[in-house]
Amino acid sequence: MRIAMETNLIYITVGSLDEAKKIGKTLVSTRLAASANIIDNINSIYWWDGEIQDEREVIVVAKTKGSLVHDLVEKVKSIHSYECPCIVSLPIIEGNRVFLDWIVNETK
Repeated sequence: MRIAMETNLIYITVGSLDEAKKIGKTLVSTRLAASANIIDNINSIYWWDGEIQDEREVIVVAKTKGSLVHDLVEKVKSIHSYECPCIVSLPIIEGNRVFLDWIVNETK
């Protein structure tokens, strides 16, 4: 059985560990995500304001139901410090069915 429409990984970059924790805790406490992983101290190189930027960032990876992606994105945008935050959704095509069911059961 394909699971693509049921569960998604949400990839978010933020400027600090504190902001990552705030976003992760907000998403889980509001049940927009079943869980959030934080990967600290990454280096991001990107174009912004006509220049190449080289900055330290933090990644938040949230797991949610496909039906909650829009609400999750809007919640992150409302509390994120960036003008144009990276928030992208990746469908989960296959995986441990018990874990994927857990994501669905732990979100609203």
